[in-house]
Amino acid sequence: MEKVINCFKRRADAVSRLICFPWAGGGSIHYARWGNVLSSSIEVLAVKLPGRESRAKEPFFHHMQQIVDEVIGALLPLLKEKPFALFGHSFGAFTALAVADALKKVHNLEPVHIFLSGASAPYSETRIKAPKRSELSDEEFLKWLISVGGTPPELLSNHEVLKLFLPSLKADLHIVENYRCDKPDSPFLSCPVTCFDGKDDIPHDLQAWKDVTSGNFTIKMMDGSHFYLKDSGNEKVILDFITKHLETSEIDYF
Repeated sequence: MEKVINCFKRRADAVSRLICFPWAGGGSIHYARWGNVLSSSIEVLAVKLPGRESRAKEPFFHHMQQIVDEVIGALLPLLKEKPFALFGHSFGAFTALAVADALKKVHNLEPVHIFLSGASAPYSETRIKAPKRSELSDEEFLKWLISVGGTPPELLSNHEVLKLFLPSLKADLHIVENYRCDKPDSPFLSCPVTCFDGKDDIPHDLQAWKDVTSGNFTIKMMDGSHFYLKDSGNEKVILDFITKHLETSEIDYF
């Protein structure tokens, strides 16, 4: 499990687990450190994908199913032990949904809550019509990356670092741009789903995510653009919200 998951603070007595999925090109550390901040009742497990961090020498995945199979293979025993929730931003929102879909259909397991951020539902018209960024030249891709914001300027100005960073980002975008997910005929989940987004990001079809669940559905808009969640104030709001809802779901679960 250590190859696939980064956990800064193991909590054997935690009542629930929060599984976090990285944004495109992202690593696990941003989320793993949440384990040092969140309540002791929550254990945070951050997904670590090939081609970055301690897995830098491994080839990138090319298909969403590879991520789903690896994450479920690593976590299935833990997910059967106690309640769990999923969090994913942007590319991570798609991977969180794909994992939740497989867990429900194959293993009849369901999260107690799914937190999705910065992305349209994959079957929405907004998403289907979105341009394919992974096919841009490096120069055009870099221009788009700057327009999105959230990438440290020192990284963008360092060509050697960019050579290492751009391939993982493009690989992840290739996966999500080729991920096919039909709009559910009926909700396949019953857990609450919460969507977060930045008010200044490009418009996302958040409402379409409601189709995946028969449970409560909430949208929370926050100040900022695509990487609004990197702002410390926004992060505190998100973590307080997650804590409140997981602690409530723990009561309901038991």
